[in-house]
Amino acid sequence: MEARRCITLILIISLVFYDGYSLKTPFHPKDLLPLLPRQISWPILNSLNSPINLLPTFVGSASYGNTSLGWKGACFYDTTAWMEFHNNSGSEFGGGTLHIKTASAHSWTCMDLYIFATPYRVTWDYYFLGREHTLLFKEWEGKAEYEYVKNKGVSIFLMESGMLGTLQALWDVFPLFSNTGWGENSNLAFLKKHMMAKFDERPQPWVTNISVDDVHSGDFLAISKIRGRWGGFETLEKWVTGAYAGHTAVLLKDPEGKLWVGESGNENEEGQDVIAVLPWDEWWEFELSKDDSNPHIALLPLHPNLRAKFNESAAWEYAKSMSGKPYGYHNLIFSWIDTVDENYPPPLDAHLVASVMTVWNHIQPAYAANMWNEALNKRLGTKGLDLPDILVETEKRGLPFDKLLAIPEQDDWVYSDGKSTSCVVFILEMYKQAGLFAPITSSIQATEFTIKDTYTLNFFENDSSRLPKWCNAGDSVKLPFCQIRGKYRMELPGYNTMKPYPHMNERCPSLPPNYNRVQNC
Repeated sequence: MEARRCITLILIISLVFYDGYSLKTPFHPKDLLPLLPRQISWPILNSLNSPINLLPTFVGSASYGNTSLGWKGACFYDTTAWMEFHNNSGSEFGGGTLHIKTASAHSWTCMDLYIFATPYRVTWDYYFLGREHTLLFKEWEGKAEYEYVKNKGVSIFLMESGMLGTLQALWDVFPLFSNTGWGENSNLAFLKKHMMAKFDERPQPWVTNISVDDVHSGDFLAISKIRGRWGGFETLEKWVTGAYAGHTAVLLKDPEGKLWVGESGNENEEGQDVIAVLPWDEWWEFELSKDDSNPHIALLPLHPNLRAKFNESAAWEYAKSMSGKPYGYHNLIFSWIDTVDENYPPPLDAHLVASVMTVWNHIQPAYAANMWNEALNKRLGTKGLDLPDILVETEKRGLPFDKLLAIPEQDDWVYSDGKSTSCVVFILEMYKQAGLFAPITSSIQATEFTIKDTYTLNFFENDSSRLPKWCNAGDSVKLPFCQIRGKYRMELPGYNTMKPYPHMNERCPSLPPNYNRVQNC
């Protein structure tokens, strides 16, 4: 009864102060939701916010001479910004002041939260009052930052959910990485909401012990982790790429008939993610008893015609040459980014990607160098440039950063620690070596494929009568592949439908929730 009275009071006051046009109310109803009892407020807040609200929206760049930058804020509907250069510090290149003028707030209790970025720094501020605000850049880092801001400006990002929404989104993101039932349910809810995944429960038993005689070299393992650190990471990866699996491995048989698993992303004793070739029994035992991410695993058998083409000795030679090398972090994000603006779920865009890179470049320089600096240098034909220098170089060349990100990765690029292959790229490179892409092997860049791109290839068994007898035994729903672990039925939309073609997956859009691709992209 008390909660009902609180809600009624908020609605009545809102209606009294709202005249149907633009009169400012004393508060917005959402601003007061946290004051309600938790059992009432949190379900409402959860329906209004999601982890996506953590992503700021790029509103523009304030540069020298640009006095017309304006936008509608989350709180202040009339917001403008301009940049003033000065030399109050007496340094060689001086500094500057960013002016932000806010007006026309939608309520008396709201505020706008902003992030400001150049290639050399990231800062933030929030505005509660309608007036002119200033953000001081006391001294530019040097000529490069001075020239960059003068020509390109300071990038401005708005947290559209405001302070309250951002804090709520943080609360929603945290459980994605929690190794608990709460975390698992949060991952399922996110994927159901943003990818329309189903997660129908399978009948028990949820584990199938395969017969080694029924599997073959080249058979593909699609893996979906739904809790803990890797569960959270894979959930976000699935969302941006459209893949319904987040990790992969491949089966190999040696001349004696022993079964092995090739995997890029296996954690070694030092805690490093490396490429490994492990006995099947060892790998399977870990997935059953030690992997706390609750992995769901599907076996995708190769089609008999492809199996006949599979050059087992060439596959083994490749696997042995890569064993022990680092996981392919260098080009991980570039398998996803193919286009200027059709791979970023809103409000994500290339501006935000550049700013996130800038943040990490300051916090973890070695991490940034491993994740993208070397790959960006490859695209520019340069060596050793760090991220700020890369951004300055693109500005000099008149090459927009979004176009730089979309330049296709090349399989023959060699990084400081060797060739870079993520979990699925490792398998596709093996398929190339084994002859599965012939006669167009030379025009296939495996590093441009996502996990979704791979399981949609028409490489797999298409006759359910040829699947092993133990495949999906006890399940009334007969999948076109063999799920061998997991409580929930795995989905692989578009499975086994795409014939390979030259330069495949180099220019493909991937926007949620449908992830539609264009022909021959």
